[in-house]
Amino acid sequence: MGILQKAAKIIFVSVPLILLGGCWDRTEVNDLALIVGLGIDQKKDGQIMLTTELIVPQAVGGGQMMGSDGGGEAQTLARSGTGSTVADAISNLQEKLPRRVFWGHTKVIVFGERAAKAGIRQHLDFLSRNSQIRLRSNVLVSNGTAKSVLELTPPIEQSSAEVLRELSESKLLMRVTIKDALQMLSSDASAAALPMVKILPPEKGKKDLQTIAFIQRTAIFKKDKMIGDIDDKLTRGVLWLRNEIERANITVTLEGEKGNITSTMLRAHTEFIPKYEKGKWKMIVKATTEDDIILNGTKLDLLNPKYTKMIEKELEKETNERIKAALKKVQKEMKVDIFGFADMFHRKYPREWNRVKNRWEEIFPTVEVIVKTEAYVRRPGVNSAPQGLPEQEVKQ
Repeated sequence: MGILQKAAKIIFVSVPLILLGGCWDRTEVNDLALIVGLGIDQKKDGQIMLTTELIVPQAVGGGQMMGSDGGGEAQTLARSGTGSTVADAISNLQEKLPRRVFWGHTKVIVFGERAAKAGIRQHLDFLSRNSQIRLRSNVLVSNGTAKSVLELTPPIEQSSAEVLRELSESKLLMRVTIKDALQMLSSDASAAALPMVKILPPEKGKKDLQTIAFIQRTAIFKKDKMIGDIDDKLTRGVLWLRNEIERANITVTLEGEKGNITSTMLRAHTEFIPKYEKGKWKMIVKATTEDDIILNGTKLDLLNPKYTKMIEKELEKETNERIKAALKKVQKEMKVDIFGFADMFHRKYPREWNRVKNRWEEIFPTVEVIVKTEAYVRRPGVNSAPQGLPEQEVKQ
């Protein structure tokens, strides 16, 4: 019995020691260069220039504020490498860094405008195969070079990558991840739309890099090449046509009334009904929005259902105009199906779709789109009557 007890004690002690032996191939954090932002540019000679935004360990560890406003050293820095492909550029970059590059913290991927026009598929392919890079990292296009964006020193956030991530997550305009971009490019339409950023000019007395970039437009891709871009107002029409609209304020005026009324969106939904009749393709778009009134610049008491109905009609009209403006620009002029109509027709009419799929670029601009909008004012505001007016001037 004593021997068995001793043997049991030895096993009890030995097993944990074996399991806690450590990882022979571990990499210490102190040996890693942590990447938070990645920029891809194409030079005039066709070479790929890859720019990374790296965390500066001393600044982060010491709790220093970044930028000139904080009075401390920057928490990130930009380093670049070049090569014939992204993989070659990474190898070139690694030669310039004393630490091993780690991509697990990458928040954004920024394509320079020239690289976007040359084609992004092979770059996305490489990124999707890298086990460290997250497929939910945000993808954007720069109005100029990606390097110029990642070199900025924003006054509030720790890095340019964090600024772009926050702007993307706000969903005021488009938000696209690596996974989203790959799905758009592999869809039946082979088209994509990516948010486009522009650098703000620096404030007076600030250095050129002490500023931020903001999402202003949307880059339109046919196949994997950028062919143009649209502004923020048209982008909101595109979001309706992709059933991705989440946040929007709309200002309207009522006929015969002075002053504006502004609503904010609570909920929105777009329903698509594809039709194929007598050899013609038709798409019925039903857009519904529910809003709150956040500003009443008129003399109307919005508790009166008559006035809320008038507002709803104007909201429907404005939404309809935004959707039709996006259709005119993207469908009729640019002739790119970034709305996903091809997939909808394919699912509902697979036999008919197979007969025309090779000619979809010709057919898409001819598709008849019927837009129907409905708007509902759910709450006229905490104070339904206009504030700051004598009671006798309020229209009940």
